[in-house]
Amino acid sequence: MNRALFRDPWGIPHLRADSPGELAYAQGHNAAVDRAWQLEVDRHRAQGTSAAFLGADALPWDRFARMSRIEDTARRCHASLSEETAAWIARYVDGVNDGLPAGAARAPQFTATGLAPGRWEVWTPIAAWLSTHILFAGFPTKLWREEVARVLGDDAACLFATDGPGTAGSNGWLVPGDRTASGAALIAGDPHRFIEDPGIYQQIRLACPEFDVVGLAVPGVPGIAHFGHTGSVAWAITNAMADYQDLYRERLRRRGPHVEAFGPDGWRPAAVHAEVVEVAGQDPVTVEVVETERGPVVAWDADSGEAISLRCPARADGDIGFDALPALLRARTVEDVDRAVDRWVEPVNVVQAADTGGGLLHRVAGRVPRRHHLNRIRVVPAWEARHAWTGTYETMPRAAVDGVAVMANQRGIAAPLGVEFAPRHRAARIRELLDAGTAWTGPGMAGIHTDTRLGSAEPLIALLAGLGGLSPAAARLRERLLAWDRHMAVDSEEAAAFAALRSAAVRRVAALPVLAPLAAASPLPEVFRPWLALVPRVAYALERLLAPDALPGLDAPRLVREAAEEAAVLGTGVWGDTHRLAPWQALPDPPEGGWPALPGDFDCVLSTSSVPGITDLSARGPAARYVWDLARREDSLWIVPLGASGVPGDPHQRDQLPRWAAGELVPVITDWDRLTEEKQMTASEARPREAVHEQHADGFGTVRVLPLDPVADLDTVHGWVTEERARFWGMLGHTREQVREIYEFVDSLPTHHAFLVLLDGEPAALFQTYEPDADPVGECYDVEPGDFGVHLLLAPAAGEGRPGFTWALMQVLMAYCFGDEKNLRVVVEPDAANEKAIERMVRSGFVLGPVIDKPEKRAQLAFLHREVYDRHA
Repeated sequence: MNRALFRDPWGIPHLRADSPGELAYAQGHNAAVDRAWQLEVDRHRAQGTSAAFLGADALPWDRFARMSRIEDTARRCHASLSEETAAWIARYVDGVNDGLPAGAARAPQFTATGLAPGRWEVWTPIAAWLSTHILFAGFPTKLWREEVARVLGDDAACLFATDGPGTAGSNGWLVPGDRTASGAALIAGDPHRFIEDPGIYQQIRLACPEFDVVGLAVPGVPGIAHFGHTGSVAWAITNAMADYQDLYRERLRRRGPHVEAFGPDGWRPAAVHAEVVEVAGQDPVTVEVVETERGPVVAWDADSGEAISLRCPARADGDIGFDALPALLRARTVEDVDRAVDRWVEPVNVVQAADTGGGLLHRVAGRVPRRHHLNRIRVVPAWEARHAWTGTYETMPRAAVDGVAVMANQRGIAAPLGVEFAPRHRAARIRELLDAGTAWTGPGMAGIHTDTRLGSAEPLIALLAGLGGLSPAAARLRERLLAWDRHMAVDSEEAAAFAALRSAAVRRVAALPVLAPLAAASPLPEVFRPWLALVPRVAYALERLLAPDALPGLDAPRLVREAAEEAAVLGTGVWGDTHRLAPWQALPDPPEGGWPALPGDFDCVLSTSSVPGITDLSARGPAARYVWDLARREDSLWIVPLGASGVPGDPHQRDQLPRWAAGELVPVITDWDRLTEEKQMTASEARPREAVHEQHADGFGTVRVLPLDPVADLDTVHGWVTEERARFWGMLGHTREQVREIYEFVDSLPTHHAFLVLLDGEPAALFQTYEPDADPVGECYDVEPGDFGVHLLLAPAAGEGRPGFTWALMQVLMAYCFGDEKNLRVVVEPDAANEKAIERMVRSGFVLGPVIDKPEKRAQLAFLHREVYDRHA
């Protein structure tokens, strides 16, 4: 099959193949080579196994991933795919698996954590998607509302309603042809997510005879789900803010090894089993996984029997909507996009699309259950039949495009489906800016993307304006803020002063006695803490909380006066001094010089979120920006926060960061002649290595013996053979290149072989074999026909605290050696001073030979005859 990889000057991959299946393979392979660390972190997070190499900080997520049954849900969803989609995803997974060894060899994080690249299953892309989006709709907000209702009363449950700290949002706008310079539509926007390094979105082009699409892909997931341009039609999404996940209050009881849940029909059996989560540097943790007829239990107080279960469409229906993905790639018109997203499930999005024929689309896509209205707001009792789901909304809301279509998570087209929406500030500002022009172009959209006017500043400044009796310093602060243009510009002293005032006000509101119970530590699982933290809740709802009579005991003028006096003495500076990017990284690796200063704030169109009262740092913001031009696709523009590559040190790892921080866009290049072809490994070169031997070692796990790849395994092996404990291997002080050359030479010999030994998928040892009559050892004793030499180097800490590990591993390796009938006697050469090892060998049937002098050590030859092995085996 013909596959080719091209790159533009930004390193963005342009993939071409002669069929959709081979193109899916190429996309998976490219994702693995460019983003191996990111893919493997995502796979482990979806499985709930990330703490095994990231440590205890990852344990709360792993618990949640196990309890919410992410991977099992992915299996169910995969089983419901059409045959065509399943085959397409399988080819993508083939590409990932074939590319991971080479990708891992480029990523030093694997060596730093001791992680070896694993194997993706056909459902892993779905699991990665679910893991990324299971908290996307913010169902833990219902836990927060329960706490608010408990403290302030049922009528106050939604008092803090806003686009909260754990919710992803986005801007999106569609400008029809009668408002553009070209006469063709423009679609633009930016998804707001927690910024990750590597980035959540990958710029990419996918081309085959059936389609040619540019867009933003999610590494680990085939196709282009959210933002794409096929040449004749383009589409984009924003978060609809719909409510489609429910939490049920469960009563559980044990009956011996079984668990029962109390539902509308009385006590019913619940599924229950235990899973073990490995934690680097700590003892394993056992997690009890329980699922009632509503869904998986995500919180449980075993003493009281009170629990909370989660119900969401993907698990309830066994469908995630991935059949929409290949259909989107083939879309030619807005009608094609419309039909494709009819199949979508979750997350629920607002879709905007336009085509070259003048077609326009503005609708909601996804699956929302029909149920009692309280299900959307609170945790509801599982035993009340009225809270059961009664079907889904068969028709999603849609609207005509009137002048322009703007969606920034505000209450609008999706209002019937949700509870909490973002304030209207972003949407109103985008529409205001668009209404100011009638001949829009793609480059002109950058001014909208980067607008920093903060609409939510007005209530606080209005209160400040009415205050008297301020100190001279506070009075000067007031005058400066009254004259301020309300823009959170990176070089603005007034923006910094306002942020200080706001943070001081937030802390004072949060300190109100009436809210004290909400500040107490919650017994709920740690993964829900971002939704249950009081200060961020106050920060994002401050505009609402300062309204008259919003909170009992709140004297807003006095509070703002105190905040102004505090802010006035903090000194001067500019917003960019403290408002800087702070992306999430599985392993910290900041760029030289640190992360850049950022303009904007959470209620600006340029939504670079801070958490007033806690930090001005921005962990969430535009995870990409795009402009799709329907007149000429090559006039489209895009940018991501970091770069196309996830490989540390790659020139395209962070080359877009300065432009992204400055609000710039880079061109979408579609002319193949302006791209550079990059050599890819063939399928045979990249195909996963077949194990030469696989065997279960009782009490330890499954051992697999793989031919050593001098490139893919270099980081692992170099780390082992250059340690002091491995001095007898003769490679102390060797560089990576020197070690690679040695094993490439070994790989070229028909008489010598090197193997990587895995225990339950993790590197456990380096194993080498040789024919003694072709090795210097053969000059030190009389070689007999059938002699077979071996060397073994255990991984650091391998078998630590596991008595008998070394010999159990040797038994497996001896089984491999004697599996070849021509091998009659195994030859080993341990250090002659290692009396303990030699004694163990003698007890196990080895016969001692002569002591020999080698350049690196004095060695004791020992021999294990086949007949002796057969008696012990």
